[in-house]
Amino acid sequence: MKKDILRTIGENMDGFSKGQRQIARYLLEHYDKAAYMTAARLGHEVSVSESTVVRFVIELGYAGYPEFQRALQELIRTRLTSFQRMEVTNHLIGNGNVLEKVLLGDMDKIRRTLEGIDQSAFSSAVDALVNAKRIYIIGVRSSATLAGFLNYNLRMVFNNVRLIETTSGSELFEQIMDIGAGDVMIAISFPRYSKRVINAVTFAKGAGARVVALTDTAEAPIAADADHVLVAQSDMASFADSMVAPMSIINALLVAISRAKEADVNDRLHRLEEIWDHYDVYDKSPESTAEGDIKV
Repeated sequence: MKKDILRTIGENMDGFSKGQRQIARYLLEHYDKAAYMTAARLGHEVSVSESTVVRFVIELGYAGYPEFQRALQELIRTRLTSFQRMEVTNHLIGNGNVLEKVLLGDMDKIRRTLEGIDQSAFSSAVDALVNAKRIYIIGVRSSATLAGFLNYNLRMVFNNVRLIETTSGSELFEQIMDIGAGDVMIAISFPRYSKRVINAVTFAKGAGARVVALTDTAEAPIAADADHVLVAQSDMASFADSMVAPMSIINALLVAISRAKEADVNDRLHRLEEIWDHYDVYDKSPESTAEGDIKV
């Protein structure tokens, strides 16, 4: 169950033991740093044992320290400003090898995404997209690149794809006012969550469309109105979230859809190849064709 950790700690301060109060005060003042500490490290910071830290988080209602830590990390991702996020990242990485730590972190995000993703939700999302009357894609700010990539590739497969591009709330509703039964909206949203995407999902659901949500947790705002929720890990790597795992899910969606619509996809791609050749779209020099004549 989602809870406000800091409020819970503050409200129960008087009932804590001396050691627990030391932990509580540290968390209230330095929750941004504590979110990425081990139980042993947190205990060392406040001069209590690791077991005291573990008992403390269990008393707060968590199954163990890992669950508490994930909840605390989610809290800072939705609360911290970009500047504060950068400070936390610098604290975590220290003076180590930045490239190695970031890439290893991204590998871990993909692993955790694969372990945690709902396979049935993924399959249902593919079926919904394959059979959709129209497909609407929305993702703003940091998610706009993901939405654009998905739009570009889905348009290779379907002729019914619409990328929602908005700079204001009124423009948003002008572009989705005709959405309805038989349509599917793919909404992409990661912290800090955009109200434009949340409003778009609420509108689409109310109009009878199905919603596929690609987000960082099943408790994200857009998940409440979604028919299919695809969760991708996106812990912050700096002031911005890492989008490696969400991009991997998008790639998987594209592959699954192309397999389900193989004949149609082949026809469209052959036609596109003819158009590209006719209008000399791609460089055909020996250097470019030597790489397998791949077109991007």
